[in-house]
Amino acid sequence: MNLFRKKDVGKSHAGLNRHLRMWDLIVLGIGAMVGTGIFTITGTAAATLAGPALIVSIVIAAFCVGLSALFFAEFASRIPATGGAYSYLYAIFGEFPAWLAGWLTVMEFMTAVSGVASGWAAYFKGLLANGGIHLPAALNGTFNPTAGNYVDLLPILVMVLVTALVLHNAKFVLRFNSILVILKFSALALFVLVGMFHLNPANWENFAPYGFGEIYGGQTGIMAGASLMFFAFLGFESISMAVDEIQEPQKNIPRGIVLSLMITTVLYILVTLVLTGMVPFSQLNVDDAVAYALRQVGASWAGTYVSLVAIFTLITVCISMTFALSRMIYSLARDGLLPSMMRELDPKTKVPKKATILAGIAAAIAGGVFPLASIASFLNICTLAYLIMMALAILKLRKERGLPKEGEFKTPLVPFLPILSIIICVSFMTQYSLGTWIAFGLALLIGTVLYFSYGYQHSEENK
Repeated sequence: MNLFRKKDVGKSHAGLNRHLRMWDLIVLGIGAMVGTGIFTITGTAAATLAGPALIVSIVIAAFCVGLSALFFAEFASRIPATGGAYSYLYAIFGEFPAWLAGWLTVMEFMTAVSGVASGWAAYFKGLLANGGIHLPAALNGTFNPTAGNYVDLLPILVMVLVTALVLHNAKFVLRFNSILVILKFSALALFVLVGMFHLNPANWENFAPYGFGEIYGGQTGIMAGASLMFFAFLGFESISMAVDEIQEPQKNIPRGIVLSLMITTVLYILVTLVLTGMVPFSQLNVDDAVAYALRQVGASWAGTYVSLVAIFTLITVCISMTFALSRMIYSLARDGLLPSMMRELDPKTKVPKKATILAGIAAAIAGGVFPLASIASFLNICTLAYLIMMALAILKLRKERGLPKEGEFKTPLVPFLPILSIIICVSFMTQYSLGTWIAFGLALLIGTVLYFSYGYQHSEENK
């Protein structure tokens, strides 16, 4: 049994249309990252973990993600293959480690999509409540029979809409996504502009009320805030998963990843700084922190606009991540590690139709049944695990294949940066509870069973 058989993944695959440009990639990356994190998590993290010092947490989280983005950029430049970390590890470490990375990526995007759908539902329910409309209890919350809740209907409905959109050709989806991303930026720009006239510097005086926290095993402080804000940057790797649909992938993927990450980081810092300057951080533990802050300073009209935009534009994150999730499932099926029907392309749109439908169904079930709080940490720990594998892979890539060639992206300061990335990722992982670690272990166990019961025998490399 050869669990580490490698494959030449640096090839494009026929069938997918190569029509995505640099702008499309930047919008895809921003659409995936800017969403739940900036509209909801910033308030919660400031109130309960870091206070105004959350801007330092954001910088630390962005630095961690940025290191991984450099590794993704070099791999995308040297091994332009669909599947992101999965394909890169397939070429470097072999099949079984690659499968684990692919499985963890599926877990990441599935829970991320369902979580964002739940966030969208929370905003929409608030809008309905203002109009005096309330859903029946049985359809108005994740599974909790003691409270009379059995399923949260709205996340399921929004995932039906998102899946229908992603089933169209990629160009149509990303053009629609671009419109919503622009709308999202208009709301955040309005928040910053209005908020600048209502800043109270006294709100920043107790800048770090919870301190720096513990590097390993902390529960509050700047480091705990960074481990939570890491969630807000997830999705940057969705760009590399569409490589077969990108023009000049060696050049455009690294640029798309780096530029979208830089824009998102600056935006997060600006919004958090204004948010904690407008309202005392202790009051920000609410689901709609951005709109709430505007209402607190008497700008209700702006708060209403932000709420409406949030309802519409959180869909962009669902679109971007469903797009990436379906391409991940397609990549695994193309290599024989999942059933072959998942790699079938629609003859008209050239979209992996069944993979997209499966992604939509899985995310709809998760969003309708499981609460966001129970999956956010699980999502993070899955992502951090395969980012550690990526850091190790860049070291092995350099050892086996040397430096990048002219025209290819080069990660600076190797091996220092990969080792630093591993240290930070492990630090973040230790911030999570025992329950999260148990769920992570179960996910790895299920993925391992799937590989040995199906993937190993049906792998294209086995043929």
